[in-house]
Amino acid sequence: MAMPAEPAIAQRRRRRVSPLTRSILAVNSLALALLVGGLLFLGPYQDRLIEAEIDALTTQGRIFAGSLAESAVAYGQSETDTLSPELARLMMHRLVDVTATRTRLFAADGALVLDSRDLAGTIGAIEVEPLPPPTDPWGQWLSFIYSRLVDWLPDRSGAPRYREASAQQAADYPEVMRGLTGEIATSAWSLGGRELLLAVAVPVQRVKQVLGVVYLTRSSAEMDAALRTVRLDIFRVFAISLTVTVLLSVYLAGTIARPMRRLAAAADRVRHGQGKSQEIPDFTARDDEIGDLSGALRDMTDALRARMMAIERFASDVAHEIKNPLSSLSSAVQTVTRVQDQGRRAMLFGIIQDDVRRLDRLITDISSYSRLDAELSRTELEPVDLAALLDGLVGLYRVTAEDGGNAGRVGVVGRFGEGSGPLVVAGAEDRLVQVFQNLLSNAVSFSPSGGTVTVSARIAEDGWIETSVIDQGPGIPDSKREAIFDRFYSERPADEKFGTHSGLGLSISRQIVEAHGGRIYAENQTAVDGGIEGAVFTVRLPSWSGSMSRQRSKFP
Repeated sequence: MAMPAEPAIAQRRRRRVSPLTRSILAVNSLALALLVGGLLFLGPYQDRLIEAEIDALTTQGRIFAGSLAESAVAYGQSETDTLSPELARLMMHRLVDVTATRTRLFAADGALVLDSRDLAGTIGAIEVEPLPPPTDPWGQWLSFIYSRLVDWLPDRSGAPRYREASAQQAADYPEVMRGLTGEIATSAWSLGGRELLLAVAVPVQRVKQVLGVVYLTRSSAEMDAALRTVRLDIFRVFAISLTVTVLLSVYLAGTIARPMRRLAAAADRVRHGQGKSQEIPDFTARDDEIGDLSGALRDMTDALRARMMAIERFASDVAHEIKNPLSSLSSAVQTVTRVQDQGRRAMLFGIIQDDVRRLDRLITDISSYSRLDAELSRTELEPVDLAALLDGLVGLYRVTAEDGGNAGRVGVVGRFGEGSGPLVVAGAEDRLVQVFQNLLSNAVSFSPSGGTVTVSARIAEDGWIETSVIDQGPGIPDSKREAIFDRFYSERPADEKFGTHSGLGLSISRQIVEAHGGRIYAENQTAVDGGIEGAVFTVRLPSWSGSMSRQRSKFP
């Protein structure tokens, strides 16, 4: 035998992290990540650093060029002055010692006069390259992660690759060539990766004669270190913010997901037939949407249980009521086959016909009663003139009396409104007709011959419309005032033939009135001497003006 499939809710309950928690985490973390990603880009900040570096190099180059123009010039016999390589080298060594800038001097003919990396001159040159500081394993790991993260950022420089020839000439550098024309030129070269080489070419001029070009270059290592510091600070803030965000997201998801999971599990247990022993968790104290949902589910479950119990009672009552005529019918059918006397056979056939009619009437009323809830839930409220409705019913009974019908033995009197205003209620007219027709029929059947049934309607002090049907019958025992509205309860006049009523009339009437938001109840009319003069059935319904907020809405 195949095992039943596990409920989907039970399968979802086994997940370590709920989809709702993942969604909240993703949304909150993504917003924070986008913000931090934008901060890490640091494009304008990087541009300002590059501009500051170039301005500093330009200022330094002007100082070098001015010093060389004043102190490193060789005055020849001709009108044209030239730079003295020896004086220029001596002066540049002193100037460069206090800077971390590589300085090259090109003569007016484009030849390289000196390079600050060549500390010992043209013979025995010593090139100095700064070495990175030693790092610990933690620093190396952090640097590796930083490099990978920074590699994801777009490269905004777009600079050409820097290449240096073994025998350098001014023609190798476009900015130097512009410097030979008397202009200050700047540029940025790429050293690979994200490192840049910032370059400034400043002409060495005496009066208007260009004697050479001072070419200063500086790596963006210091600038990258500054960016690195800023980005690491952002990383620290991001790590703290992400931790707080995750914790708050988990807490928020827990306050939503866990109650929702418990509510779903309880609803699932109710759906699988465990509702009698299971309760919907009560979160109404939260005073939020989940509390509202919890209250709604609890109310819905209570209504469902009440409806199931009502259905069970109804099914039991129906089985009991149908069993009586069926037993009588079965007994009559079995007996008629053994009886030879024609008179007794005719009597048994009459019993059979009465039982069949009783069953037919009972089944018809049960069918109408069972469909009533569904019909009322689909019916829309409309304004109903209760005075016109009751006047029509009273007129119908009067016509019946004039035609000699069964109602002719009892007079029906109507008093509607008496100047108190329009008697308009919110309801379904055909169902209200069914209620008052049933009450009038009962009142007429219980009133003695020659008696009077009075139908009145008025506006009560609280604004509701109150309708009363008063007969002159024997009244209702105090212990039966509520029992008469039970299903299949029937207490008819003594002279009435048994089985002509199913006992559902007043029960259906109460169901209709309560679906309209009203109330129906029974009392006795007391005589002057303290006796009972008859029964009074009162129906209270909300007026149309009091139901404007529910106009054209469905029955609850």
